Amino acid sequence: MLETLFRTHQYLLEHLGEPVRRSLMDEINWKDRLIGIKGSRGVGKTTFLLHYAKENFSINDRACLYINMNNFFFQTYSLVKFAGEFYKAGGQVLLVDQIFKLPNWSHLLHECYEKYPMLRIVFTGSTVMRLKDENPELNGICRSYSLRGFSFREFLNIKAGTDIRPYTLRELQNRHERISKEVCSQCDPLEYFNSYLHHGYYPFYLEKRNFSENLLKVMNMMIEVDILLIYQMEQKNLNRLKKLFFMLATGGTGAPNVSQLAMEVQTSRTTIMNYVKFLSDARLMNMVYRKGDDYPKKPARLLMHNTNLMHVMNPGRVDRQDMIETFFMNAVSAKHKLNVSDRSSTFMLDGKYRFRIMDEVPKRKATDVIYVCSDRKEGEGQEIPLWMFGLLY
Repeated sequence: MLETLFRTHQYLLEHLGEPVRRSLMDEINWKDRLIGIKGSRGVGKTTFLLHYAKENFSINDRACLYINMNNFFFQTYSLVKFAGEFYKAGGQVLLVDQIFKLPNWSHLLHECYEKYPMLRIVFTGSTVMRLKDENPELNGICRSYSLRGFSFREFLNIKAGTDIRPYTLRELQNRHERISKEVCSQCDPLEYFNSYLHHGYYPFYLEKRNFSENLLKVMNMMIEVDILLIYQMEQKNLNRLKKLFFMLATGGTGAPNVSQLAMEVQTSRTTIMNYVKFLSDARLMNMVYRKGDDYPKKPARLLMHNTNLMHVMNPGRVDRQDMIETFFMNAVSAKHKLNVSDRSSTFMLDGKYRFRIMDEVPKRKATDVIYVCSDRKEGEGQEIPLWMFGLLY
């Protein structure tokens, strides 16, 4: 079987083409022996693993091997035993895709770590799975990372042929006027912004398939496979979860009325909150709390995870204010803690920076609020264009 998997590995690399290089590639310490990469369906985890292999090993180099746990072979053959055979044959890096498909996957990884000290394992899994919180075996030995969908920066580099680097929040706060001029000298970001909001987050928009239908399929897989499998939900409850998801996706972005939802979905308040958490873990929704609050309390606001989901769930009826706030939330939450703020601002970042997301800046402005303007190409003073927050990763 090892030879068969090597042939599959070679075939995949030969047909990989030239994938978009993700910024996460340079953030990972590839010398670590056990690396976990989490991401929702559709963000390109498989391509990411194969890109790493192609960039660091020749196609015929048997020191690196990609395997996918969708292969029925691994339902009857131990991953630990297979890793040992690969290791003895000179293997150095084993790339394991969709590890959560295996029962006791965390125990198997721990056993591989203990038995094969010179073998490095990089594995991918769903955002729903817990790498450390519920798997103490991996504490101290596993480094975990999150692969997100395309940022606006990555989308812009693809579509406009630019080479824009990521910027920190501090750089945007202190140098946004200069940065916007530098970017705008290369392209007009607003020319591409609406396209990104509609279909730019998921890398499969590059494929020659209907994007909305493809995304609907991915969303259903998140619920029917990832949530069902990892949270061990009963099949009969899937319709309740899907109904709740649709109601939340089309019902605005305020605090959910848990009692009303429980009555309409015909379940308990506790179950509603559990389901909302499942949807949040799957990167379908995002729960935003006031500072100091957290789950299992009811969130102050409930937004879709990204704007592409909004267009698929509520086509032609997406509220603009909700959309621009969802973009901001998705962009900054990659590296910052986001909370609902007070009336004078929309969000608070890292417990201290206050931002108000809007189309037009009021004449009277609060001195401690940064105004994020949706239609501005370049900013001024405490007014920063919305698109610039898409440069954070």
